[in-house]
Amino acid sequence: MRTASKLAVPMLMSEHCPERLGPAVVQLRSLARGPDIVSKVHFSCADEPALIQRIAVLTRPQIVVAGMEAHVCVLQTALGLAERGYRPYVVADATGSRRPESHSIAMARLRMADIPVVTTEMVLFEWLERADRPELRELLALIK
Repeated sequence: MRTASKLAVPMLMSEHCPERLGPAVVQLRSLARGPDIVSKVHFSCADEPALIQRIAVLTRPQIVVAGMEAHVCVLQTALGLAERGYRPYVVADATGSRRPESHSIAMARLRMADIPVVTTEMVLFEWLERADRPELRELLALIK
């Protein structure tokens, strides 16, 4: 999220049933602009009308997906986005599940569905594209 902000990559954040489960942790909420935080009830963001409309407005075919729970919301979101013609990329080290087994099975299922599983560092360098970007030094500190 810090890299996206620094490089002006559009970002949306979902909160699953925040009125019952509570909002996302402050550390993440503080990295998103208020209007970019959207409440959802569907496990898949792709099935949530407010979110899919916001995604459509961005007119970006590639979508980087991270979050909780890898085997539920992240998985269903990536599969749903792919079904709608987007190219989702799931960031393995920026997703989590309560059980390591659930995470690893979700990553395997994504790969079987031809959805790329990437790392935070891969995303950072792909967004940077070049070593002479002035943001490079500051962003490197995030991954070291």
